[in-house]
Amino acid sequence: MPTANLDQLPIIDFTAASDDALARQLDSAFSQIGFCYFTGIGVDAALVEGVFDASRRFHAQPRSAKEAIAMNRFHRGYMAPRTSLIETSSVARVTRPNDSESFMLMHEVAADDPRYGRPLDGPNLWPDLANFRAPVEAYERAMHAFCLRRLLPAMALALGLPRDWFAPHFRQPTTFLRLLHYPPQAPDAPDDAFGSAPHTDYGFITILAQDQQGGLEVRRRDGTWLAAPPIPGTWVVNVADMLSRWTNGRWQSTPHRVKNLSGGDRYSCPYFFDMSMDSIVEVLPTCYGAAQSPRFPPVRYGDYLIERLDRNYDYRKQPVPA
Repeated sequence: MPTANLDQLPIIDFTAASDDALARQLDSAFSQIGFCYFTGIGVDAALVEGVFDASRRFHAQPRSAKEAIAMNRFHRGYMAPRTSLIETSSVARVTRPNDSESFMLMHEVAADDPRYGRPLDGPNLWPDLANFRAPVEAYERAMHAFCLRRLLPAMALALGLPRDWFAPHFRQPTTFLRLLHYPPQAPDAPDDAFGSAPHTDYGFITILAQDQQGGLEVRRRDGTWLAAPPIPGTWVVNVADMLSRWTNGRWQSTPHRVKNLSGGDRYSCPYFFDMSMDSIVEVLPTCYGAAQSPRFPPVRYGDYLIERLDRNYDYRKQPVPA
């Protein structure tokens, strides 16, 4: 496995690239640092502009309007500033809540769906805001289609698997689209004050659209931090915990953090594309052998996810109304 530190994140261009070529690039980036940029993924710039416009208008509303759709038990709705403390961080002792607010959209589960009512399987909440829902859902659909049709086959090939290997785990994927707003942090803010404290993501893959303000940093192998500055027409992509477990650590779930020292508001739209809640994540046979045993026991993704949400988010620690 490569050990050299990178000075910049690699850029993977999906435009006219074959799955085999993408597989080689994905394996290199995810093995070296667990992060990269994607470009040419087929998501129209107008869709990106639309979701950012919707996010800015949502967060510009009075606090009372946003809190009218406060997070429900299905992890959907408005999350107020300083209501998430990353207690499960494996890379830092986090003592201050994140200085950010967000709107969370997940996969829609209708009342007549057999999954309805299970943890994280329920309805989305929508603000009373003109021209909000349509651009947000349009962007989510485009990201969902890219992941299923283009990304999963290339990732499977990168791991020495049949191109459709992941398909059964994503027939009912767990998805999150989070519209984040980071207010500016003071230049003299304490060292342990973050828009998003050092952490790893929980699931499979994260694909982040960010504005031009900057502030995202990725931890290198030696513990130093590498900036992931905005590059027009790209998304920042990272391996999350479950994918790293599947690959026996071959692909890294790399810690990252956000400090918004731009002097202005920062907006980002991460899309989390994860396996179904019932998927059992067990080290892939292509990622261990006679010289290396599986490092992780099998785990049900939904159990892993719920445990982390319960510990990290204030709203989940409140009594459930009778």
